[in-house]
Amino acid sequence: MKPYPRGERVGVAIQVALSELLSRKIEDPRISMATISSVDMTPDLKVAYVYFTLFGDQEKVKEAIKGFESSCGYIKKNIAPKLGLRYMPQLKFIHDKSFDQGSRIDALLNSVIHN
Repeated sequence: MKPYPRGERVGVAIQVALSELLSRKIEDPRISMATISSVDMTPDLKVAYVYFTLFGDQEKVKEAIKGFESSCGYIKKNIAPKLGLRYMPQLKFIHDKSFDQGSRIDALLNSVIHN
């Protein structure tokens, strides 16, 4: 029995390939500092929801989303051979707000502890 469903395996493979591509080949300054936090796949493997983190304000996040959307063809072309899938899923890029929320909660807790 396989340890986890195919969608999760494909999502992890996309995350690894995309992280490697971002660190080595992407030169777009809007997305160069982004980190891929997770990838969720639809059950039919046709759409991959790529969650990324980026430190900065909302303007930087909007610019990063534009950068990912404009680089989507290049990204798909470069990671498709590494995945070994018959069809390359459509990539949808979403800002992962959990890290920002965690930092805010941590700051609140530290302010309570030190007061």
